[in-house]
Amino acid sequence: MNVKYSLLGRRFSLGFILQSSNRGLWRLFSSTNESLSTVTELISKQHWSSLKLHLRDSDPNAVLRDLLDSGAKPELILSYFTWSRKELKLAHSLEVTFRLLHSLAYAQNYPKIRSFLHNEMVTRRIKLNLISYNTVINGFCKVGKLNKARDVIEDMKAVGVSPNVVTYNTLIDGYCKMGRIGKMYKADAILKEMIANGIPSNEVTYNILINGFCKDDNVSAGVQVFAEMVRQGLKPNAITYGALINGLCGGGKVGEALGLWEQMVGSGVKPTIVTHNVLIKGLCKNKMLKEANELFDHIEKQGIAPNVTTYNTMIDAYCKDGEIEQAFSFRDSMVKKMVSPTVSTFNCLISGLCREGKTVEVKSVLAEMNHRNLRPDVVTYNIQIDSFCKKGESRKAGHLLDEMVRKGVSPSHVTFNTLMDGYCREGNLRAALKVRERMEEEGKKANIATYNVLIKGFSRKGKLEYANELLNEMLEKGLVPNYVTYEIVKEEMVEKGFVPSIEGHLFNVP
Repeated sequence: MNVKYSLLGRRFSLGFILQSSNRGLWRLFSSTNESLSTVTELISKQHWSSLKLHLRDSDPNAVLRDLLDSGAKPELILSYFTWSRKELKLAHSLEVTFRLLHSLAYAQNYPKIRSFLHNEMVTRRIKLNLISYNTVINGFCKVGKLNKARDVIEDMKAVGVSPNVVTYNTLIDGYCKMGRIGKMYKADAILKEMIANGIPSNEVTYNILINGFCKDDNVSAGVQVFAEMVRQGLKPNAITYGALINGLCGGGKVGEALGLWEQMVGSGVKPTIVTHNVLIKGLCKNKMLKEANELFDHIEKQGIAPNVTTYNTMIDAYCKDGEIEQAFSFRDSMVKKMVSPTVSTFNCLISGLCREGKTVEVKSVLAEMNHRNLRPDVVTYNIQIDSFCKKGESRKAGHLLDEMVRKGVSPSHVTFNTLMDGYCREGNLRAALKVRERMEEEGKKANIATYNVLIKGFSRKGKLEYANELLNEMLEKGLVPNYVTYEIVKEEMVEKGFVPSIEGHLFNVP
């Protein structure tokens, strides 16, 4: 019998996924009208005798199905599943068994999955097939439980189910996304194991590895994998090219990225807007605005619609280059093309205007934001606070801090540190310390940047003893000095004839 049900937005065929020698388990039950709230409460409190009494006139199997349908916690359903089989001698259908397995997977309760699988296979003689195992392995990998995933692979081998390329690709992807040193070494080891087991790699395998190496800042390895992929006769697709182009641009190799893009287009693979955005961003970072503009025009001619990211990248680049009119031209263009500007769009424009000292125009842009029902965020305020501080108008910057708090925008460390730096530059150390006090009252502890600002401010004002106290305080709090700290101590203290006294801390000035 082939029973189908909908789960997680997909259709699964139980006859396809699970096989059982016990065909007599398939039964249909009518739904129960019992209150699930009472049942769930009794299960959660483990009042099993009361539950047994409560269900005396009910169909326990229907209750289980209702629990699954209700979206109750998988752990609670598992407790009922185990109890009802033991105490009520129920033979649960394969349908509810598999639904419970997926419910546990959906809730990412992977510690219980392996034991559940083992118990069901031993007690019910259920043989899971490859798809079932791959589902569980994928779940473990998604939450970083790679050792558990490997254990499941060993389990499946033990019962005669051989891993396939999907199994290994899933595990390789898990290691690539692990975020630890040596992750790519482990991913490469899995690839070698797969090949040794006679399982050929496919396009997905290479895409995963290329993306992994590029995100690990090892673009040269990604290029080598790409070359090997081509040698194996596999055809790179949009994902392959996109990952490598992203890596090359991130590594500053924009020329190589453009060459790869041309190869991509020449081979008939259509770049996505995401790939184009990466290229445009890379060109803009390298101040190649002419080439970025040409690429922008090219994608429009190809019928690919630039999105808000494309426009924001161009606007930001022109603002940083001081070409404010060109930036506003792109803003006007995106509005005409029905691409709605975001807060980031306006932040780019405000930043550009602030660099040029165009205060009146900044107010106009803020008014337009308000007209579009876009609320200034912490970045919007930080840009303006920084601008006022650099102009020696820290009091105005302080008023902006008050305004953002009134409007429910939470200041960041950057907000407070920028304002402190502004006051320090003006020699108003008392005001700088008050900002620090306010920052800590709002639950933000002083970080290394905070101390750098204050140490520099007090040193420049000739308050070297107090600057030294701040340096010791920073070290006592376990904050590690960075390059900026060393430069401040060297230039503002040591070179002025003051040798800092460091009490019980390692701090060598080069």
